Amino acid sequence: MPAPAPARLSRPILALAGAVTLLAACGGGSSGGSPRPAVTVTATAAAGSSSPASSASSSPGSPPAMAAVTTAGALVVLDPASGAVSRTLVGSGVLGDEISVAPDGTTVYFAHRHGCLGQIESVPVSGGTPVVITSGSVPDISPDGAKLAYAREPAMTTGCIPNEADLTAQYKLVVRTLATGAETTYHMLPAGQSSGLPSPISHLSWASDSTRLAVSISSIEDNEGWNVVIVDTPAATYYLSGPGDSDVPVTGLPNARDSYLREGVFLPDGSLFVSRACCGGVPIRNTSRLMWEVSSSGVLIRQVAVGFADLDHTSLDANSSGHWLLYLAGTDLYLSDNGGTPRKLATGLIAAAWA
Repeated sequence: MPAPAPARLSRPILALAGAVTLLAACGGGSSGGSPRPAVTVTATAAAGSSSPASSASSSPGSPPAMAAVTTAGALVVLDPASGAVSRTLVGSGVLGDEISVAPDGTTVYFAHRHGCLGQIESVPVSGGTPVVITSGSVPDISPDGAKLAYAREPAMTTGCIPNEADLTAQYKLVVRTLATGAETTYHMLPAGQSSGLPSPISHLSWASDSTRLAVSISSIEDNEGWNVVIVDTPAATYYLSGPGDSDVPVTGLPNARDSYLREGVFLPDGSLFVSRACCGGVPIRNTSRLMWEVSSSGVLIRQVAVGFADLDHTSLDANSSGHWLLYLAGTDLYLSDNGGTPRKLATGLIAAAWA
């Protein structure tokens, strides 16, 4: 499949210290006061349509167990009924927006604050001493339990912000075979090919085939840089553009041309659960946040929720059956049972995952 050219990232690079502020702003946040309750809707698209045709909801069931990271940086296990912390695994320093639980439910993979690259560690769900694996962030374990994907890139914090020289060499997607420690590295772009700005990875999600990865790309300058790229790991060399890579296009309403996918994760059937935001550009003017299930070509399958326009919607996850979805709206954790209207379970979180 021909790879799209990264034209939207070709602007001259800005001073990255100032860009950090813009990155934080892109994520949204309350515009002041308490946001009103989320307006949610579940809908199925009519044949040949890219907009919801009907709505329905399911009564909430009992969700599976969950691991999460608090705003204080603690890695915890949540009571699935109440959302309360039932066990603390790591007391502090854990990064969002991604943690990952092994398919057998025994181990949590997470990133700890450590230098400019972060440090990938694991800890038993039952509790114990964390084990250091390697440097990196946003880890995601493959459904077969054999491979761990993660980003290896400088943090956009004081003292770590990269200089303008050879940015492509400093941003990497890495796939590690856990049994041997062997790593395959995918650079952002070929050496010498400029993206204009860094394209950090903000979230990773394996497909059920343990071969393809949904790579959510962050924006440094403005909302136009957000993107979800499907990387076929055996065929790809780079994670942003090239053979083996394909963008997930934004479709439907409102304003597909200027909207963007903030984050996307695979569902077991190969479709995607995405956070769709409108609209990109400068100044930042997010007017809608839609939680959609879409095909790999971006076509709407079902609308799960209408989120808060002024809050970032991140840390998306689907359980192994695809029956349960979760995401964060700001720091609030929402759960959806079989695509039904999401309900808030907990607050004060920066990452969550099914366990």
